[in-house]
Amino acid sequence: MSQTTAAGPRSKGLLTPHAGAPVTVERRFPGEAAAAFARHYWLPRWRLTAGTDIRQAVLEYPTANLVVEPDAVLLHRASRGLSTRTLRGEGWAFGVMLRPGTARGWTGASLRGLPAALPATALVPEAAAAIAAASAPIRERMDAGDDSGAIDAFEAAITGLPAPGADAELVDAIVATVEDDRELLRVEQLADRFDLSVRSLQRLVAGHIGFGPKWLIQRYRLQEAAAALRSDAPPPIGLLAAELGYADQAHFTREFRAVVGSTPGAYAAQVAAEREAAR
Repeated sequence: MSQTTAAGPRSKGLLTPHAGAPVTVERRFPGEAAAAFARHYWLPRWRLTAGTDIRQAVLEYPTANLVVEPDAVLLHRASRGLSTRTLRGEGWAFGVMLRPGTARGWTGASLRGLPAALPATALVPEAAAAIAAASAPIRERMDAGDDSGAIDAFEAAITGLPAPGADAELVDAIVATVEDDRELLRVEQLADRFDLSVRSLQRLVAGHIGFGPKWLIQRYRLQEAAAALRSDAPPPIGLLAAELGYADQAHFTREFRAVVGSTPGAYAAQVAAEREAAR
């Protein structure tokens, strides 16, 4: 059975928190068997008044997501920059954040050459059949407001799938290391940590995630930066840049703006204004 984390921290990747908005996101950990494939579940629900919409911007974790919706089942690989979506009306989604080593096994191909979103029917036959079997009960349970039942349906369907192989487990370990160790700032350091050549590391990470290890390191640094800037007392930009290992504030600002679309200072001010308006 899955474990609820509804009271846990907000995702670092969600750049537009919209405090007080009529949008909820339930987050759950998978059960023991499904944990080989899934990092966690994210289950948003929203109910907006007519004429109202909410734009959500996400700096995604470096992995693929399987998303079941009323009219589609898609595997989304990580985006190079921001991922955005506008919510309207009333709805839900059943999202599975896959472990970084899972998607390549389910697609049967390097993620580098795949489209941003792939229909679940295009996955390898075993995965496609399992997800197809789960889709109808997931939709029934999500329509009924039964998040636990939807998760149980998904986990029952994927239990018989082959476990991720050695390369997938290695990619999981690489991604976890970059997430946990803020001293890893260069690709060469990461390659040395896992006793790999830089070329082998690049090929391995790009094949399972879609982008190379340099992007992976940048993604986690920018998530940390955005989370710090959303806090009630954001740190000075120069101090934050230094803590994240940037050579100088200008370099940090350029990288943040290139990916997020605004400077760190402007982003912090925007979040503060939204927070104040919601009070």
